[in-house]
Amino acid sequence: MRATLMYGAGDVRVENVPDPTIQQPTDAVVRVLRSCVCGSDLWPYGAMPASEHGVRMGHEFLGVVEETGAEVSALTAGDLVVAPFVWSDNTCEFCREGLHTSCLHGGLWARDGIDGGQGEAVRVPQAQGTLVKLPVAEDSALLPSLLTLSDVFCTGHHCAVTAGVGPRTTVTVVGDGAVGLSAVLAAKRLGAEHIILMGRHKDRTDLGRDFGATDVVPERGEEGIERVRELTRGHGTHTVLECVGTLPALHMSIGAVRPGGTISRVGAPQYGEVPLGFPEFMNNITLTGGVAPARAYIEELLPDVLEGRIEPGRVFDHAVGLDEVPAGYRAMADREALKVLVKP
Repeated sequence: MRATLMYGAGDVRVENVPDPTIQQPTDAVVRVLRSCVCGSDLWPYGAMPASEHGVRMGHEFLGVVEETGAEVSALTAGDLVVAPFVWSDNTCEFCREGLHTSCLHGGLWARDGIDGGQGEAVRVPQAQGTLVKLPVAEDSALLPSLLTLSDVFCTGHHCAVTAGVGPRTTVTVVGDGAVGLSAVLAAKRLGAEHIILMGRHKDRTDLGRDFGATDVVPERGEEGIERVRELTRGHGTHTVLECVGTLPALHMSIGAVRPGGTISRVGAPQYGEVPLGFPEFMNNITLTGGVAPARAYIEELLPDVLEGRIEPGRVFDHAVGLDEVPAGYRAMADREALKVLVKP
């Protein structure tokens, strides 16, 4: 089968690799219908050292079950399923607490001999705990939105949930990428009425307004912080959803949060120590967030997608075939695309 491999910064190739097969009785093989390029894929795309051996790519996909192992009883061939971006057994003590990303028997796609999602098929370990059945057909128009439950919308939702967003909270979202826009949509879904989106790309912030942002702040740094405070009577917002992962984004988050407020960060951090000091201590600022346990949220979010109350799939503004995945990476890296959908 064909799959995506990265050989170094800017060097993405689609090559033939061995077909996946059942190796453990808890496995399933899934034929991929839709996958995508994640913003986190751009970090190695920009900085990965060159190697003679490519690494598999992709951690977001949905598809059709082709085969199951002997211990997989809840899935059968032909089921349409979505896979969270971390596979897990859904039964260990951490999974039972909703922290599937710390599963005692789980792991990451495209690591340690596990297939990546940017290919024609995937061997799924711990298939019964990982995969969630979807009650739609293979040609459903909902597939893009359902794919966001694999990662990006669940990540935005995790950011809002861990920050404590609700009807009485004001929200600042830092970042107008796909995760930031998902966080806007999640905050709106949770009842927030005042949502400030910090972003400077008009096509993205326009979508953010559609998703529920009430204000857009294109300024950055101290100017951006001052603008947020102007919009909040000088106080800042109850919650700040940091969806970028850079130190400047965190600095803006610290400046935009009000006393007693919460900063939740879900952008993969590209910095070392968190610069919190005495002022944050005095103002009782809470720092939370982390990698999203997508599997814990899928059943909760699925009905709103199926019934059309939310359309998180609108973050996909560019689609490519599998052979065009290298071009998809370039489009996202060059900011010509917000998020790229892959149709193998």
